[in-house]
Parts: sequence; structure tokens; C-alpha cells
Amino acid sequence: MPGPSSETNTMPSNRHPARVQRQRGVTLIIVLMILVVATILGIGGAQIALLGERSTRYDRDYLIASQSAESALMDAEFDIRGPNAAPASRVAEFSQSNTGIFLPDCGTTGVSAGLCESKPDNVKPVWLIVDFLDNTAGTARSVEYGQFTGRQFDAGGAGVKPARKPRYMIETVEDRNPGSSAKYDGSKPPPKMYRVTSMGFGPREDTQVVMQMTYRKEKE
Repeated sequence: MPGPSSETNTMPSNRHPARVQRQRGVTLIIVLMILVVATILGIGGAQIALLGERSTRYDRDYLIASQSAESALMDAEFDIRGPNAAPASRVAEFSQSNTGIFLPDCGTTGVSAGLCESKPDNVKPVWLIVDFLDNTAGTARSVEYGQFTGRQFDAGGAGVKPARKPRYMIETVEDRNPGSSAKYDGSKPPPKMYRVTSMGFGPREDTQVVMQMTYRKEKE
């Protein structure tokens, strides 16, 4: 007779179903936390990249506005001493004896356009009062690039360039350099210099740079 046979139980054991479910729940939470951290890092990286792009664009616009303002200072120098072949040239008007062209509230027309009589030291400087954004003929108290020199300036339109031409104004100031008054006696007016203030614009009109120089015209 055959001997007794043994049967092997192959049924899966379900002794700890709660532990398995608990482990699966912890894994899900960890994955969600990793996703949240990755999302935060991604958003932070995008913001840093955006700020970097904005900073680079601002530096570019500021540089363009600075170059524009510097160009206006050079145009003012040609306006004062020449040479220029513009029909409206007023080089001859700038002399030590001809100070009547500089008006208290700045000229707006003719040879006095953009020419301002300087204020006393205890009064707000006139260049802080002038509205350089005003380019209306007959009311603007500053001069547009090339108005009296005929020089050309590429501005406006398509491309990365100034939104508009730079502008400048000119004041008379006393020449206080050591020894400068020794060349003049009491029969002549006090020596004068010209203070030029310019404003340049970037690709956007709200990007503005103001520059200033003091210029002495050696030849009358």
C-alpha cells in the first residue's frame, strides 16, 4: 500500500495586509513631496532666468541711453564752437559779450532756443526744472540733436536704438577756474563758461540718462 502523502500549502499568506498598505501610503507621500520640491526648484530657476534676462535688457537699454546723451553733449559742443553748415547755425552768437540770448526761463524760439540763464547757487538749478520730454515747437525749452548743427541721429522705428533723438540745454556759468579771471580787466564782463545738460533715451522712452558738461569756448 502506498505510504501517506503530504500536501504543500501554496496559498499566499495574508498575515499583514495593513502593513503593506501602510508602506504603500508612505511611498506615495514621499513621491508627492519630491514632486513638490522639484516644482519649487523649477519655478525658482525660471524666475532667476527671467530676472537675469531683465537685468541684461536693462543694462543694454541704459547703455544706449548713455551713448545717446553723450552724443547730445557733442552736438552741443558743435553748436557752440562749430564748425557746422546748418542753415540755422548760431556759432557767432556764443561770445563773452553776448549773454542776452540766455533767458531766465530758457528760450523756446529763434537763436535763444534751449539757452537758459543760470540760477543763483541757493536756487533750484534750471536744468532740474526743464522738461526734456517736451519737444513741441515753440514751447520746448531744450534743443533736439541736430537742430542747429544739421547733424543726423538715427532714432525711432524698428531695431534696438533710441526711441527718440536726445535733447540738450545750455546755461552760462561763471568761469571760476584759478587764473581764468586774470585775462580780463574791469572793462569786460566776468568770464563765462557754458554748462550743457543733455538727456538721452533708450529703446523705450522711459529709459533716460542725464549727462552734464562744462565747456569753455577759447575762440570768440
